[in-house]
Amino acid sequence: MRHGDKINNLGRKTAHRHALLMNLACALIENKRIFTTLAKAKALRTYVEPIITKSKDDSTHSRRMVFAYLKNKEAVSSLFKDVAGKVADRKGGYTRIIKTGNRPGDAAEMAMIELVDFNEIYSNKKGTETAAAAKKTTRRSRAKTGAKKTTEKTSGEDTKSAE
Repeated sequence: MRHGDKINNLGRKTAHRHALLMNLACALIENKRIFTTLAKAKALRTYVEPIITKSKDDSTHSRRMVFAYLKNKEAVSSLFKDVAGKVADRKGGYTRIIKTGNRPGDAAEMAMIELVDFNEIYSNKKGTETAAAAKKTTRRSRAKTGAKKTTEKTSGEDTKSAE
């Protein structure tokens, strides 16, 4: 019976599971978004959210505590420099998990886990609409210039044949 067992073991021993979560957390902090299985994403969320909360207080003690979890100097410096400033006013819920369907090879449920304050896709909807409008205008202008070139060629051919 599994009464009171709240940790998803992910089919791994303790040391392997901690190494996996440490590597996933470093990848999430450095890249701001990663694709993984749904079970790993849920386990990563419980692992990385307390680390981000500790990073709000930029002291030597908190840096050492975070380094004990991550063991990666680049990830720790990125966490304290980039991430902590953006999430300073947020009280929790620093990550978002979006299901992306099943993996073709083994039909495992896949998910995208990302840091909430670092998503350009969802926050800049107006920016993408203006970019799409700019693309439409350039296509139309190209079509107009192309039409002029073809008429010039035909008029030039008529003069050559008349000679």
